Amino acid sequence: MEVSLYVNDAFLAHHNKPARARLRGLARNPAVSGALLRRLVDEHFQEIGTDLLFRRYWSAEQFDALAGHPDPDVRVCLAEARHVTPEQRARLVEDSSPRVVKVLVRGLLSFDLAIAVRESTLPPWAYDRLIDRDPELGKAIARSRGVPKELRKQPSSITLRADEPVLELHEAEALIRRGSDRVRALEDAGTRLPADLVVRLAADASPEFRLAASMYPRLTEQQRAAIDYRVGPDDRIEPARWAMITRDPQVQRQCVYSAHIGLRRSVAYNRSLPPDLVAVLAEDDDFAVRLLLCENHADVPGELVLATYLEARTLSRDRLLNHPAFPRVGLARLASSADPSARRLVMLDPDATPELVEQLSYDPHPAVRATTADDQRLSPSRVLELFDDPLITEGAAASPHLPVHVMERILADAGSLAAEQIEGTPTIYLGNWKPDELPPKA
Repeated sequence: MEVSLYVNDAFLAHHNKPARARLRGLARNPAVSGALLRRLVDEHFQEIGTDLLFRRYWSAEQFDALAGHPDPDVRVCLAEARHVTPEQRARLVEDSSPRVVKVLVRGLLSFDLAIAVRESTLPPWAYDRLIDRDPELGKAIARSRGVPKELRKQPSSITLRADEPVLELHEAEALIRRGSDRVRALEDAGTRLPADLVVRLAADASPEFRLAASMYPRLTEQQRAAIDYRVGPDDRIEPARWAMITRDPQVQRQCVYSAHIGLRRSVAYNRSLPPDLVAVLAEDDDFAVRLLLCENHADVPGELVLATYLEARTLSRDRLLNHPAFPRVGLARLASSADPSARRLVMLDPDATPELVEQLSYDPHPAVRATTADDQRLSPSRVLELFDDPLITEGAAASPHLPVHVMERILADAGSLAAEQIEGTPTIYLGNWKPDELPPKA
């Protein structure tokens, strides 16, 4: 289940150059003035656009500084910014750019867990105004997941019928052998295939077909075990849709207690699981089962979400930090953990003292120090010390304690970026590798 990120030396030299890193931090600084933010965008928008998208605080002055920007790319970015308020975003409904309007209609792209509460990105009156401007927009609004439910056309629910008649043997064989994609044919068959036929076909088939066959709904545990399938701890598999959506308590229970890891992973997606079955999966030996359970259920124990986060090595694990059950109060106890990933979480504890934050700002691991750099509990003098640390300077540039003259110096120093020369081609690799493996450098 692990997804690895690898960047080459040229990318690191480009991305981590202090003058560039400080621009990114300044773009996230909650105390930057509207005028300085406008200068930052005017001069370095290509460097800091992504940071604007995830900026956590927008004052009226800061939003006003960009709302009328002549570059539609900037206004598109503002419309997509995740923490702009609906009322601020509504000021863009009269925008002349079709791209800005498209973003308003579409709503925000979601990077959150599926269980996250989705708030409307615009107030109701703004949708009415968009439709007044162009009645055709009403169709797109009805399809958007980013608008209030009352304006959205609800999708019809998909269910699998447990009482589908089983096909005669010759009909079933003809269906499953038709076409080149036998896995797709197996899925399209629903529950109409005789279980013994599925087992027999799986005896002489590809690994993909054997796995799909082993998760066929009509099979008993013994029949599943008779199929030569494999699901390893790090294997990504296509979940069985019938297990994901079934509301039958008996079928849910059979999946939860199944020896088949694939079925347990599949049923972990199921939002209608009762609390007792959620509790069973919370103790599952398979990490992917526990991760999927956390990603799809709001009522899992908070300590499970915390433990899953600390165990996860996936690029998406930070989404668990926004889980409604994720425990923030009490995370200060992790300050003495041997795991730097755990020590980093201390900053999320609202009760962590300024003294503890100051202590962690000297942590031997740079990732821990970086989490303290923009925390308002850190002393202004320590912020300036971290600002001079090339590894931590980006976080320090985002600190609300940063003096204005230092903010202005960031913009002045960024002039050097125009003349920089990078050896090689900056490259990012994504993939699944073992810890001792790396792709070839560019």
